[in-house]
Amino acid sequence: MKVLILSVTAGYGHHATAKAVSDMLAQKGAEVETVDIYKYINRVVQQTIDKGYLLTSKRTPELYRVCYGLAENHGQGYFNTPKLNIINIVNALGSTKFAHVVNDFAPDAIVCTHVFAAQLMNEMKKRGKVTAPVVGIVTDYTIHPFWEDVPFVEHIVTASDLLTHLAVKRGISRDRILPIGIPIHPKFNQPITRADAAALLGIDPTRPTILMMGGSMGYSNSKKLIAQLSSVDLPFQLLAVCGNNQKQYKQLLSLKPKMPANCELHPYGFVDNVEVMMSAADCIVTKPGGLTVSEALAKNLPMILVDPIPGHEERNVEFLTNNGISSLVTKTFPIDEAIYQLFQNPVRLDTVRETMRAISHPNATEVLADFVLQLHRD
Repeated sequence: MKVLILSVTAGYGHHATAKAVSDMLAQKGAEVETVDIYKYINRVVQQTIDKGYLLTSKRTPELYRVCYGLAENHGQGYFNTPKLNIINIVNALGSTKFAHVVNDFAPDAIVCTHVFAAQLMNEMKKRGKVTAPVVGIVTDYTIHPFWEDVPFVEHIVTASDLLTHLAVKRGISRDRILPIGIPIHPKFNQPITRADAAALLGIDPTRPTILMMGGSMGYSNSKKLIAQLSSVDLPFQLLAVCGNNQKQYKQLLSLKPKMPANCELHPYGFVDNVEVMMSAADCIVTKPGGLTVSEALAKNLPMILVDPIPGHEERNVEFLTNNGISSLVTKTFPIDEAIYQLFQNPVRLDTVRETMRAISHPNATEVLADFVLQLHRD
């Protein structure tokens, strides 16, 4: 079976999801090709989306929040003039240009890890240029804007069956919804004992451990958070992952020897062993990106959320806190209080972990791969 996976450059999660699905399908014998659609259609558009997402979400969050809310409440029609919609124009022009990519590979099924890719496939299916079944993946704990506007996409994967009511309200028919969870790398579904994980990292397996992550770009203000954490009257070790933020990483390296005795700091840059770190930790302090959240759920790791990007990550916060599986750091509920209350309340810790087990889908990647393979058999 041949499977074409389509993504869009806008944050790390979409590509990580694409790789997880690709690897699993390949492991099961499928021939897989992964494509960033706008690299083929228009590199200017691709770079604009990538840089625009980073700039607006980080530099002008209020603008991003307003635009996301308008799209969420009104759909893509809100951004139309009578005959003009930039997404529709790009997709209409791109459908002809992208048709040769699809035809050359001749896939038996197509998987989209971003709604823009799903919109392009919707346009191509509407024009009869694609006949293979299409599966779209919503990579957050909400229903992103525009998923209701792709009626030719046969199946839409959601993070949880708890989101089915929302999806139906947004206009997605129930029979198209696959509430199997966000696909993550299978390594997060492999058990690692705390002692083994600590040994791999070279840390104390008996000391309370906090994992801090700021996303692939190191968005969160780790230095400020660590300064607040150092005031907690509890001994702990802190694994601080800075991602690609080299400036932040160097700051934490210089901060390490200045930390008080109760806080042992271990800074890291970009890492590929997050599953080991999660296995060694008692909780994670993180931005609420959909992929990281799914990985933490799979590892049954309680979450303290910081610095959500407006829009989709704020919706993730709502889902997680309203379901009792995370805390949110705010100006009036700082990180030191969040950690202290979590560690001093073992009953709550047990309840959080039990709820996480009920909501998580650690085997989502394999379930999706099996579903896609079955499409060909049917």
